[in-house]
Amino acid sequence: MRILALETATLAGSAALLDGSRVVGESVLDIALTHSERLMAMVDRLLTDCGWRVSALDGLAVSIGPGSFTGLRVGVATAKGLALALGLPVAAVPTLDALAENLPFAEAPVCPLLDARKGEVYLALYRWTVDRMERQSDYLALSPRSAVQRLRLPVIVLGDGVAACLPFLAERGAGLRVAPATSDAPSAAIVGRLGHTMLEGDQAVAPDSLAPMYLRSFPPKLAGARA
Repeated sequence: MRILALETATLAGSAALLDGSRVVGESVLDIALTHSERLMAMVDRLLTDCGWRVSALDGLAVSIGPGSFTGLRVGVATAKGLALALGLPVAAVPTLDALAENLPFAEAPVCPLLDARKGEVYLALYRWTVDRMERQSDYLALSPRSAVQRLRLPVIVLGDGVAACLPFLAERGAGLRVAPATSDAPSAAIVGRLGHTMLEGDQAVAPDSLAPMYLRSFPPKLAGARA
């Protein structure tokens, strides 16, 4: 199954092409352009570089959040448009699931933390079981202090929300580890791999029902805001 995967939940957007579980190509950009300005150009270049035609795709996978409201809206809208135009199945992959998969085989529980702005972080707790990360909690939006208070040691934290939690993480002492910064961003390649498993398991989402997972109310659109 040939899959195009999209990840736009954070500032570092990415796209990937997978043939089954094999990553054929991936493009990552963390630059001062909005996802709406760069995503389709990234996809077009990736298809060209890999020698694929869009008609060769068998499915889509997209990161649905939680994360940046605007970024998620762009990624989901793009996946929905492609799915409808090409008649493709689409897998809706939670962003925290994809981020936790950056640390496979971890012996300690893993807690991805994403910066939710407005004094909150997004999080969920995971544990590696045999061949995958198994989620152990609900998806949550909490203050940094409350998020850290939920952690049971030992635990490994990662993601761009770690910075907001550092003052409280420092109080926890031994047993708390911070993953390297190279693990902080969710990856389109991992979104694609998780999406492939979902599509193979008949867990596709109808394009009309595809929607971001925000975890909190969407703010009113500001005049002149860019998507």
